[in-house]
Amino acid sequence: MSASDKCVKHPGRVAIVFLVFLLSSAAWPQATVPKPTAAEAPPEASADPLGRNTPRGAILSFLSVARKGNGQIAALYLSTSLRGADAETLAHQLAVVLNRRLPARLNQVSDQPEGSVPDPLRPDEDIIGTISTSKGDLDILVERIDRGKAGKVWLFSQKTLKSIPDVYQELSTPTVEEMLPEFLVKTRLAAIPLFEWLALLGLPVLFLLTGLLSRLIGLGVGAGRRHLLRDPGLRNPKILSPPIRVLLVALLIYWLLSRVGLPLLARQFWTATVFMLVVAACTWLLMLLSRRGERYLVGRQPSMSGSASVLRLVRTVINCLVFFAGVLVVLHYFGVNPTAALAGLGVGGIAVALAAQKTLENVIAGVSLIADQAVRVGDTLKLNDVIGTVENVGLRSTRIRTPDRTVVCVPNSQIANMSLETLSARDKFWFHPLVGLRYETTPDQLRSIVTGIHRLLIAHSSLDSSSVRVNFLRLSSFSLELDISAYVLAGDWSDFLRIQEELLLSVMNIVQQAGAELAFPSQTMYLATHLSDKQSHLVPEFVGGYGTESPHDKRGVPL
Repeated sequence: MSASDKCVKHPGRVAIVFLVFLLSSAAWPQATVPKPTAAEAPPEASADPLGRNTPRGAILSFLSVARKGNGQIAALYLSTSLRGADAETLAHQLAVVLNRRLPARLNQVSDQPEGSVPDPLRPDEDIIGTISTSKGDLDILVERIDRGKAGKVWLFSQKTLKSIPDVYQELSTPTVEEMLPEFLVKTRLAAIPLFEWLALLGLPVLFLLTGLLSRLIGLGVGAGRRHLLRDPGLRNPKILSPPIRVLLVALLIYWLLSRVGLPLLARQFWTATVFMLVVAACTWLLMLLSRRGERYLVGRQPSMSGSASVLRLVRTVINCLVFFAGVLVVLHYFGVNPTAALAGLGVGGIAVALAAQKTLENVIAGVSLIADQAVRVGDTLKLNDVIGTVENVGLRSTRIRTPDRTVVCVPNSQIANMSLETLSARDKFWFHPLVGLRYETTPDQLRSIVTGIHRLLIAHSSLDSSSVRVNFLRLSSFSLELDISAYVLAGDWSDFLRIQEELLLSVMNIVQQAGAELAFPSQTMYLATHLSDKQSHLVPEFVGGYGTESPHDKRGVPL
């Protein structure tokens, strides 16, 4: 079994791999601080060692420095005239306000050196987000400051910094870090507190708990069904499928985020995690629905030849589209432009299509044959010189079993383009023998034979009486020919041969009872008499024909 077949058969594995990829992607904003590349930075600006070349880099670097407790470096991210302890205090207050109030939408912040440029009148100003205060909404702004040779950097605007002390005084609810033991907060792995690692490891535990919940609900529903239907053999149903359980985990995390005060980077991570869980669960659920739809359609029409192959192909295409759509949603969420990837896939698709032109031609022809039901399993076909019974109709080729018990694989594109004769599709079989009688047969005998054969065919239960026709066709060179025609209502070819044998024997009996005989290949000898010098010479002359003839002379007088 190939890897693609395993993916089609087990969509849950695909969804789990997809989920792991998405969760690892969700950790990027917290684990790393994006730095502008040389292509993003303007030619005259150099890379800032503090990561202030872009608005997103400035805020992520500031929060990272603030979490480490380095107030002197944190003050370098502020556009303020304050210095020393005052600047460090203001930086601390700003970090607390951002961690407690700023919405976790850092992925929407511009990661370009020029910013998002929302207002052409203020091109060097960008909005990080909006927080709610007692005096109304407050925009968190960053502005681009020119530092001369050091280049341009993004700093928190003076307009925002003026309101930070008042907003800081409004904060009263304790953070989760204040409610946890100190060793869980101070202990860090890869610059991430230990309690956040424990929360991440709790995701599998939550998923297992949802499985336990599903079993408990299934036990209750199963007991109720057995009691109501009075059938103790009924099994407990599965109430919550795995993708539904993933959605429950995502909803639980979203509810906890609204109740627990986490730092901004932690909220950003868990918000992205919830989004990734929802995308993965929806992708998984759609794959399961496509599989159930395939099974339903195959079970509804099990006799349709090749339908399983076409439905499997359609299901594979749908699963690929669903997976690809999920990847695009993830890229859009993280602000990645998928245009280049789509262009690359388009070029790659054209190359694959050109390389697999014949294969695609056979697949498309196979889908056409299966959809039109032109070829079915069990049909007896005649394809040019090939006659046999169809054993399998695939997407690429059709297997035919010949009377010699050999198997011929014919590409579907050839079947679609050639003249196809389905022998087994006949609703009736044509009984059409040509009977030759000897020339000694009298007209009365001929009429008796024609009438007897007609009555025989009309009375036979396996023949279509409206199609019966018996006529004296012609005087051929060597026999009197009778044309017999009728359609036999037989189930298959073997049944037709049995009925035909019975009818031919009956025709022979009718001819024999009338006193006539069937013509058969023979030779007729004529003797010619020539008188020369009063001597008679018998000269034999042979003429081919039907029947048994006595010798005649040249004048036709019997000898």
